[in-house]
Amino acid sequence: MLKRLEQAAIDAGLTILAIAAAGAGLRVKADQTPVTDADEAAEALILKALADHFPGIPVVAEEEAAAGRLPDPLGDRFFLVDALDGTKEFVAGRPDYTVNIAYVEEGAPIAGVVFSPARLTLYSGTGARAEKITVDEKGRERSRQAIRTRPPEDHPVALASRSHDSAETQACLVRLRSARCVSIGSSLKFCLLAEGEADVYPRYSPTMQWDTAAGDAVLRAAGGVVERLDCTPLTYGLREDGSFANPFFIAWGQPQR
Repeated sequence: MLKRLEQAAIDAGLTILAIAAAGAGLRVKADQTPVTDADEAAEALILKALADHFPGIPVVAEEEAAAGRLPDPLGDRFFLVDALDGTKEFVAGRPDYTVNIAYVEEGAPIAGVVFSPARLTLYSGTGARAEKITVDEKGRERSRQAIRTRPPEDHPVALASRSHDSAETQACLVRLRSARCVSIGSSLKFCLLAEGEADVYPRYSPTMQWDTAAGDAVLRAAGGVVERLDCTPLTYGLREDGSFANPFFIAWGQPQR
C-alpha cells in the first residue's frame, strides 16, 4: 500500500507544480477558506489512484467533504486526503505546502505519506519505520533514508503554524521552556519532528483530520506521538457532531515524561 500512496502523492505534487507555473486560479469557498485549481486537480488525481488500487476502501478528502460528498457508511478503515495542505502558503509563493494521504484503521493512522512538491521531498511512514525520500523534477527517486525522532531536551525546539498562531500556543511554549520556536506551514511540522529537527508542536487552533493524519502516521512511525490535551492519543473518524474536526493537540518527537 505505501508504495501506491507514495506514487499518488508524488504525481499529485507534480500536478500542483505544473498548475502553479500556469496560474493557480484562486477562489474562496463557502467557509471562507481558499481553494485553487491545484487543490482540485491534485485531489482528483489522488481519488482516481485510490479508487483504482483500493476500490473497497472509502476516502474522506477535503474538497469532496466541502462539497458535501462523504462516504456513507464510513466504516472503521478509510483514507484521509488533503491534496494541497497549506493553500495560503502555496498562493503566497512560499514552499511550505504539502500533499497528504493517510490510511486509518479503527481510529489510528496506520500509514501515511507527506510530499513537499516545492522541496521535491517525500516523507513516508508505517509500523515502526519512517523514511525521507528525495525525488527529481520528474518524480523519480534519488535517495531514501530512515528517519527517527530525537531524545527530548530540557529546552525543546518548538514548531508553530505560520498562519494560525494563538495566545494558548504561546503560553504552552512558556510552560515547556522552549528554547526556540520555528514557524512553518502545513504538515511539514510533523515531518520535522519525525526527522529529529525539532521536539514539539503544540496546536491550539482549529485543524481537520485530513490536515494531520498523514503527518501523524509518519511521526508515529518515527517514534513520536500526537496527543490530545488530556494525554490520550489523537484519533480519527467521524465525530459526534458529524464533523472531521480535531481537538487541540500536542505532537511530540519523544514526550517529556
